[in-house]
Amino acid sequence: MISKNKIKYLRSLKLKKFRQKYNNFTVEGDKIVLELLQSSNVEIETIIATESWQKQYFNQTLGKSSLIETAKEVDIKKFSNFSTPSSVFVVAKQIENSWKDNVIKNNFSLYLDGIQDPGNFGTILRIADWFGIPYVFCSPKCADLYHPKVIQASMGAFLRLNVVSTPFNAILERYNDLPFYGTVLDGDSIFTTHPYQNGCIVIGNEGQGISPDILEKLTHRLLIPKGKNGGAESLNAAVATGIVCAILTGN
Repeated sequence: MISKNKIKYLRSLKLKKFRQKYNNFTVEGDKIVLELLQSSNVEIETIIATESWQKQYFNQTLGKSSLIETAKEVDIKKFSNFSTPSSVFVVAKQIENSWKDNVIKNNFSLYLDGIQDPGNFGTILRIADWFGIPYVFCSPKCADLYHPKVIQASMGAFLRLNVVSTPFNAILERYNDLPFYGTVLDGDSIFTTHPYQNGCIVIGNEGQGISPDILEKLTHRLLIPKGKNGGAESLNAAVATGIVCAILTGN
């Protein structure tokens, strides 16, 4: 049996203030947990799993037996983030990513300007991972990287990316010779402006778009044109990110 105090602690990690207090985050589900266990830059605090899960994935948990605590699914449900809990629940230390200037200058990166929906945030991380974008910078107004919905939507991408929270001006001052791209309604068609050089792609907030102070600092204002009979007012932030990344990185 898992103690009441342990259950209280695990439940508390659903909230950002406690994830920040303990500098931890949680992961559930076989696929992401197995990726987490194989990652060399993540410190595992505890692994709570059913006996059947431990038997099935015995080889993947070799060397981590001291971190494993056995529980039944009914007990995991008491602190799981899912209505139907998985057979494994992991607590790990938050990852600290450093700035590697040569990597940032020689690749595209993303800057998320107030992406607040955790599902969008996680999906954008997955898109960045797909297109080989190594750095994703986030404004202080973004959703928490370690929100359970961000972790799940990223499908493990957060483990392979460098995700850094920072004000936009910190990037602009450090890399002021890089192009800064952003999509706007009065921009040049993204399909006709070529070629694109490595730089920073700004993704605006779901409802407000790119904030005015960042908008005026863009070096390239791009438009994703509507189809001939297009009627939607705007694109979902993650969908727009996918289109922009496909075109710019495929140049």
